[in-house]
Amino acid sequence: MPTETLQIPTPDGRADAFAAFPDDGERHPGVLLYADAFGTRPELEGKARELAEHGYYVLLPHLYHRHGPAPVIELPAYIGKENRPEVIGRLMPFIEAHTTERILRDADAYLRFLTTRPEVDPGPVAVIGYCMGAALAMRTAAAHPDQVAAVAGFHPSPLVTAAPDSPHHLFPRITARVHLGLAEGDMTPETLGALHEALDAAGVAHTTEIYPGTVHGFTMSDTHAFNSSGSRRHWDRLLALLAGTPT
Repeated sequence: MPTETLQIPTPDGRADAFAAFPDDGERHPGVLLYADAFGTRPELEGKARELAEHGYYVLLPHLYHRHGPAPVIELPAYIGKENRPEVIGRLMPFIEAHTTERILRDADAYLRFLTTRPEVDPGPVAVIGYCMGAALAMRTAAAHPDQVAAVAGFHPSPLVTAAPDSPHHLFPRITARVHLGLAEGDMTPETLGALHEALDAAGVAHTTEIYPGTVHGFTMSDTHAFNSSGSRRHWDRLLALLAGTPT
């Protein structure tokens, strides 16, 4: 399975990135993969490799590239209940600095880079995000409706908030098919209702599912939140979504 470490030109300098793709010399559908708050690490690179084994070119950019190459802090091999607050605390300055303006500048650069790779099929791509990456995926799809045909978000950070730039305000711009896989407790019933209402009102083709017995972060095997059945369900839903993405 070929992999590459790449440098993506952005308006704010070069973003380091990881890519994985099939070893057959052919062109394949492109996937932009946004990490969770912990960022690029072997866990996410493994997800990129897994997707590549199913026939996709997967680009995993370093979200915090303005602050140095990945990882911006030394991450423990396993993020448990005990050390998670300390790790998040050290990452919080980078998370807070990743403003909507920066997200959109990066999204433009990432898509331009991905869609011009010689290994990537022409046509629309898919965007996947975990945790805060799910909101980034929705923003990317809204900003580039002609380039994004499918979006998947798993254990997403808030998508419906009181902020003027809350992701749910962008739903009318999204033309992609969307799947959201939620952990139990990711959203209150009221917030989940508001999410469905916003997606339906915008005419977004979507499925939203609460994965039983899961907590936030259930897809990440390097954290205490990992849930094997939830992870398997996430792969089933993700691959089914991607299989319907036009190329």
